[in-house]
Amino acid sequence: MNDTDTDALRKQLDDLQLEHRDLDDVIEHLIQTRPFDQLQIQRLKKRKLSLKDQIRKLESQLLPDIIA
Repeated sequence: MNDTDTDALRKQLDDLQLEHRDLDDVIEHLIQTRPFDQLQIQRLKKRKLSLKDQIRKLESQLLPDIIA
């Protein structure tokens, strides 16, 4: 993997982490407002889990392979 690829993956990782944090804020805000839409919150939480999976995948691509 060259530096350009690594930089692109890091940028994508940063974007996903930002969206993940933003979803935390949105979910918290929705929960505090009454009445709240449970279905909307469930969808946001699913999106958040999907982002977490993508983040982990990118992190594993960025970590150098360690030969045991």
